[in-house]
Amino acid sequence: MSRFRHDETPKGSSTMSVSSASSVISVFSGFFSAVLTGFAVLVERLADLIQPLFHASAAAAAIVLVTLLVRLLVHPLSRAAARGQRARAALQPRLAELRRKHRRDPRRLQQAVLALHAEEKVSPLSGCLPGLLQMPAFFLLYHLFSSSTLGGSANGLLGHRLLAAPLGGRWSDALADGGVFGASGLVYVALFAVVTAVAGFNFARARRAQAVATAAGAGEAAQVPGLAAVGKVVPFLSFATLVTVAVVPLAAALYVVTSSAWSAVERAVLQS
Repeated sequence: MSRFRHDETPKGSSTMSVSSASSVISVFSGFFSAVLTGFAVLVERLADLIQPLFHASAAAAAIVLVTLLVRLLVHPLSRAAARGQRARAALQPRLAELRRKHRRDPRRLQQAVLALHAEEKVSPLSGCLPGLLQMPAFFLLYHLFSSSTLGGSANGLLGHRLLAAPLGGRWSDALADGGVFGASGLVYVALFAVVTAVAGFNFARARRAQAVATAAGAGEAAQVPGLAAVGKVVPFLSFATLVTVAVVPLAAALYVVTSSAWSAVERAVLQS
């Protein structure tokens, strides 16, 4: 009898665990569905408001406006990140002194640099926060224009277009429907051109900033774990946006292109 009870108890516990997990997943799914539906209503209402101006491309224009609103809300954090960058630049004389003091002991130098950052409340990675806070909007747009149904009904937003290109389509769809220079393909050609221009602008600014830091003997990245490698890769990251635009739905690609252009202008203004 005792052996029977010993065998049965884990099965009951396992059943309860599966049931609890299913309940959590169900609640999360319902919440996400409600958020997605609310976001769809926002885009549709905004598209209706500006339809007299943009006609068939009103939903695309609404996505651009939503992107600008998100970036405007995140702007205070971007300003804070720019102040942090200036604060790090102001620490360069003290960092140079630490390098002279601990030039024979790289480990002590690294610890001293990290302690200085903590004392001055400066983080080399503080600029990441504005980008992370924009991800939910991109995530919602991606799923909204990848779903054929919404709240149990057909997703009407998939019928909207940017000129000839459907907002729920991808570059592969445009290539299959007329090729690179077809009606839909030309929309992507324009987006790729904008992304390339923005990426080139960002790349040139990043390389100039690195050259200035090297000439000044900054060397901060060498004392922060992993930051030197990040610094070498960052100038090229803007070009990765080309891949994103090519593989996500056009609606999400519009968000990425608009946000990238905003970032380029914002950094140029805040760092001038």
